Amino acid sequence: QLQLVESGGGLVQPGGSLRLSCGASGFSLGNYAIGWFRQAPGKEREAVACFISRAGTPYYSDSFKGRFTIARDNAKNTVFLQMNSLKPEDTAVYYCAADEKYYTNPYCQRPYNYWGQGTQVTVSS
Repeated sequence: QLQLVESGGGLVQPGGSLRLSCGASGFSLGNYAIGWFRQAPGKEREAVACFISRAGTPYYSDSFKGRFTIARDNAKNTVFLQMNSLKPEDTAVYYCAADEKYYTNPYCQRPYNYWGQGTQVTVSS
């Protein structure tokens, strides 16, 4: 059974950093399209970043370029989201997702078959 589990969320002060992890079981993340999403209260789920090729080419939604970094460790079967310079508006539940197919348009804001349960990130002083 394919399963994704996020971890690493928590409370952080504005300007701080967090690294989220997404561990997979039942399949190899390196063979799947992986994306990170977030959903804030009262808002729609939005794509943060994703890999757009098996080679691990990253793509970022405009709002996150320069602050967030997606990375993959195939040996650990884990995908990471490094988040820097966090702002209160980054407060949301963050999800990772996986799918057998890669999309080209749109790259990240697209359907995924498999989702984790999410991890809460709260940015507050």
